[in-house]
Parts: sequence; structure tokens; C-alpha cells
Amino acid sequence: MTAATDVLMAEHRIIERVLDALEAAAGKLERGGMVRPEFFLEASDFVAGFADGFHHRKEEGVLFGEMIAHGAPPHGGAIDMMLDEHERGRAYNRALRDAARRLGEGDPEAPRRIIANAKGYIALLHDHIAKEDEMLFPMADELIPGAAAAAMLAAFARVEHEDHDDAREHFIALAARLEQEARAFAH
Repeated sequence: MTAATDVLMAEHRIIERVLDALEAAAGKLERGGMVRPEFFLEASDFVAGFADGFHHRKEEGVLFGEMIAHGAPPHGGAIDMMLDEHERGRAYNRALRDAARRLGEGDPEAPRRIIANAKGYIALLHDHIAKEDEMLFPMADELIPGAAAAAMLAAFARVEHEDHDDAREHFIALAARLEQEARAFAH
């Protein structure tokens, strides 16, 4: 049986693909190139819908509660740090979305704001993912007994289907489109 943390780590790999695409797009802007504003809006949609909507909701609504129920400190520890980083990521994403809208309106400051918020979000998420993969998830695997871990998989499925049954596939396809478009940004 797949561990609940394996599901979360697989989602990290999808999120990292979009982070790489976002980094390539921000790099093109930084070099004075043009990137369509919708690229950044779509990346923001992915962050809000998949990274935050599916992934962080699974962590915040399922994993963290199970960890606390099985002995993890509810305050002042790793879970608080992860929650804080989730909030910081949301703030970066809101600012990125706003800057992308402004880019579409011709605001000359928008590229600088996109670059700053994209770079901040990318750095935060790479560090965040490493902490979860290397420290938090192994801790969860040790703390949470098998029956509770199996129940977490069912709870994860409910999170994914709360909005739309095909939403996961939509976001995976969006990640692939962003990744494909970003390949051209290196040239």
C-alpha cells in the first residue's frame, strides 16, 4: 500500500515542474524578454488550485491533525513552521497574480514585481519541499500507525473530489503546458 506521505511527495514532483517553468519565465523577463501575462496567471492558478488547493489542504486538513493526534507538538514545532510557510506562499502567489494582471495592463513596474515574487515563491517552495521530504514526512511515517495512515489516503481522495472529480487531471495538464511553454524561454 502507498503511504500517504508518498502521495504528497509525488505531488511535490509535479509542483517542482511548475516551479522550474516559473523560474524560466521569470528569467526571460529578467533578461528583458517578453512573456505573456497569462503564463503567470496560469502558474498562479496552478499554485492556488493544486499546490495550495489539493496539496496543502491534504497537509493542513489531514496530515498535520494525524501527526498531532499521534504525538507531534501542536505548537512551536515543525507543523507551525510548515503552516507559516504555507501562508507566506499564499502571499507570494497573491502578489504574483496581481503583478501578472498589471503586466497585462502595461504597467512598467509589473515585470520587476513578477520577478521578485516568482523568485521569492520559488526559493520558499524549494526549501519547504526539502524540509517536508527529508524531515516532516519521515517523522509522520514514524508517528502515524498503519490504520490511521490508510485512512489518510481515503481522506486525501475526498480533498481532491470536493471541488471536481477531474480537477487533478486539469492541473497536471496545466503543469505540462506551462513546462512545455517554458522550454522556449531558455532560447
